[in-house]
Amino acid sequence: MTRIVRADLEHRLDGIWYGDEPVPAWLNGLVPLYQLAIRIDKQWKSKKKYADLAGTCIVVVGNIIAGGSGKTPLVIRLCRIFTEAGLTPGVISRGYGRKERGLRLVSPASHPDVVGDEPLLIACRTGVPVIVAANRCDAARSLLKKKVNVIISDDGLQHHRLPRSVEICVVDGSRGFGNGRLLPAGPLREPPLRLSSFDHVIINGESDCLPADIDAQNMSLVPGLLKSLAGGEAWRLSQFTGCTVNAVAGIANPKRFFNLLQHTGIKVIEYAFPDHYAYSKADFTAMDKDLPIMMTEKDAVKCMGLGLNNAWFLTVDALLPQQWEELLLQQVLQQVTKSGE
Repeated sequence: MTRIVRADLEHRLDGIWYGDEPVPAWLNGLVPLYQLAIRIDKQWKSKKKYADLAGTCIVVVGNIIAGGSGKTPLVIRLCRIFTEAGLTPGVISRGYGRKERGLRLVSPASHPDVVGDEPLLIACRTGVPVIVAANRCDAARSLLKKKVNVIISDDGLQHHRLPRSVEICVVDGSRGFGNGRLLPAGPLREPPLRLSSFDHVIINGESDCLPADIDAQNMSLVPGLLKSLAGGEAWRLSQFTGCTVNAVAGIANPKRFFNLLQHTGIKVIEYAFPDHYAYSKADFTAMDKDLPIMMTEKDAVKCMGLGLNNAWFLTVDALLPQQWEELLLQQVLQQVTKSGE
């Protein structure tokens, strides 16, 4: 029942924030309360910054809207850039949607209910230390004990207690800023004016939603292989061209995944679920059993133990301008050198 209510609420808000539905008066009335809460939170947290983390190289990757924008693929790419440069990165996260608040070291064997789906995906794809905790500063301290010299915070731009060396804001180019209103009347955590204060702005896909004075870098998500949930098999996406599939996506913008499959010539029967959805075997019983199931990699980490037949997940990699990657790496190397002096 709770999952149905949540799905209905997300669907309604999606229509208001990104569709043509008018904003109810009661949502508009809550915006000033949200603004007041943010001001109080920011002032309180700014006074609580922890000096023991001040010299650490911390790269915060986040956004100014509620919901996903492509942060996780970017975090995975940054881990690889830093590792290949001889650095020792690690990742911290709150682990949105997990069922506990304590500090946990994530491993590929972790359960998504305990650590969260995105941290589990990052740990599986990168092999770097990943720690989840309700308090990001505690998670950062724990990472430092593992001799990490670059900490990447998956989300946390609004977590003002956490010191940061570099701030990266990711914008979903296909959805932009929705109706342009602050929560809860719209999807914005902060007004677009905040974009000018970030070190880097990354736009996931093509879009003209950004102000003209914002220098943004384009990121594209490149599809990799379709891998079987049962393990062993892997196929190119193009090998399914002309096939009809059950397409499953429990991400912030399911249409992005469905469109990607369709662009490859795959016919999709769409099954959109709320972001961070906790799947059960019952969620798949109504699907055509003669058709393959295709899902995102983030969904797959929550479906591995469900015993699904003919189920596949698509890997994707973030592609960014090489010049930008080199610039960011130089910034991080300088900070690491400085912190080690």
